[in-house]
Amino acid sequence: MDADRLSEVLDATYACLVRHGVRRTTMDDIASAMGVSRSAVYQYVRNKDDAFRKLAERLHTQALQRARQAAAEDAPDAHRIRGVLAAKHDLALQLIGDSPHTAELMDAKARLFAETCSTFTTELRTLLTDLFTQAGTTDPTRATEAADICLALVIGLETAPDSRRLLPRATDALITGLLQQTAPHPPPEPDDKNPGPAGSGARPHAAAH
Repeated sequence: MDADRLSEVLDATYACLVRHGVRRTTMDDIASAMGVSRSAVYQYVRNKDDAFRKLAERLHTQALQRARQAAAEDAPDAHRIRGVLAAKHDLALQLIGDSPHTAELMDAKARLFAETCSTFTTELRTLLTDLFTQAGTTDPTRATEAADICLALVIGLETAPDSRRLLPRATDALITGLLQQTAPHPPPEPDDKNPGPAGSGARPHAAAH
């Protein structure tokens, strides 16, 4: 399959999504946006649903690649975690901002996009869990919980006004707190100042008779 031509089909599909939404878009619309016949579009996608599914996969794959690049950076743990969260946030802002219809591609309950959205979230969760583990979280459950909390924060900010400005502040505060909570604590040092229990140490000399 010609990857460049498929990319053109998906670009045209996105343009139709912006204008019409998933339900109202037809294969004729996609062909018209490309300037080709409908039969030409069928060489690259089976039908409209296939076109939208491939479009969602492309966008989520691109965002996941950015997240993986952020996770692999030679940088402090907090910076890498922030980069993973920013990749998800940027995808959401793009889809929410381009049109009332484009956010449909993030609908995890939609028949067409449920698997793509679920896989994307699972991969991000794994990346974040690994990062918290690398940061010193020895309990796998706590590392996973920290990842879930971070994802919940980003999801909550996606529709908030001025979320692009708020995200760095919110993630910095959250990540700092989570790293402090999940870091292993050293065992307490023995306190040499406390006297030992009665009867320990050298025995006192017996009193002279």
